[in-house]
Amino acid sequence: MIMMSGRRILRLSFDLPPDAGADLPERLRRLLEDFTPRVQILEDGALLDLTGATRWWQRDARGITELVQLRALAYFGMRSSAAVAGTPMLAAMACALTPLGRRTVIDDSPEAISAFLRPRPVRELPGVGGKTAALLGEYGLHTVGDVADVPQHTLQRILGARAGRALHEHAQGHDTTIVDPTPAPASLSTEHRFPRDELDPGAHRRILLALADDLGARLRATDQIATGVTCTMRYADLSATRRSRTLPEATQHTVLLARTAYAVYDSLGLQRARVRSIALCADALRPADRATRQLALDGGDDKPLAIEAVADRARTRYGHQVIYPAALAVSARPPSAQQWDQGGRPENDRGRRAT
Repeated sequence: MIMMSGRRILRLSFDLPPDAGADLPERLRRLLEDFTPRVQILEDGALLDLTGATRWWQRDARGITELVQLRALAYFGMRSSAAVAGTPMLAAMACALTPLGRRTVIDDSPEAISAFLRPRPVRELPGVGGKTAALLGEYGLHTVGDVADVPQHTLQRILGARAGRALHEHAQGHDTTIVDPTPAPASLSTEHRFPRDELDPGAHRRILLALADDLGARLRATDQIATGVTCTMRYADLSATRRSRTLPEATQHTVLLARTAYAVYDSLGLQRARVRSIALCADALRPADRATRQLALDGGDDKPLAIEAVADRARTRYGHQVIYPAALAVSARPPSAQQWDQGGRPENDRGRRAT
């Protein structure tokens, strides 16, 4: 049974300018706090709780959203997609479907929530990855409406007690999370924009490896570890898909970051998608001295980690592009997460060697 929350939650997703400074998130926070004190800055946007702001501004949620988008464009040159709903989950789902410069408003009524939520593919619910979606599909559960009509105990038998209960709540439109104004944990991100829309999954995976290599090198240089990875795919129609995954263990190693990035990419199930850009983010950073290493009988990872240490020393002495993963050596000019020429290939490639 779908219930009204009485809240008005705004989810914004920004198209960050390429010359955005490091102080942009804080400047953006100050702008958004002019509308409501309950602002949560995210990696690619923000969440705002507008529940108490509508009376003060004497506007409905749509009117406030239009004003927020206009000011972000005027002050920072940032276009944004926006969605308003009764919960952060619904607002995030609607925002992912909203083109840049547009806005979506879901009324806080059971009918409006049901009309939006039930036809959506089940993989769009939070916590549902590719494997879970495939498993549910084997039982004929392809849409959120299919899942909502199944008893909770049935979902628990399929997915386990905790995951089944959470999925049942989400399929009913229930979400008890709040907009948390406390600053998010530090993160590092890197992005590659293709010179033209890229259809080749092999090219997508090579860029993911290049981005993971760049993040790993930066993490090791700053003596930090990441506990999760977020991948954002932007498409030719200006829509975007963003998926996160927690790492099996916090790490700063390229090979482990790349494995998780590949898993996130595979979970998207892209079929000849026209990809315009790929961004990879190392989430929830913390000092490397807090890292733990899970013991394993298989020492297969030890060799690439040892080679990685040698590569880091070479890069420190000769520059980042002097050495790179062998999987990127598909041409005389392998891809990189930095300095791309007009042909989509990195500049200054003399003297590079593959590892």
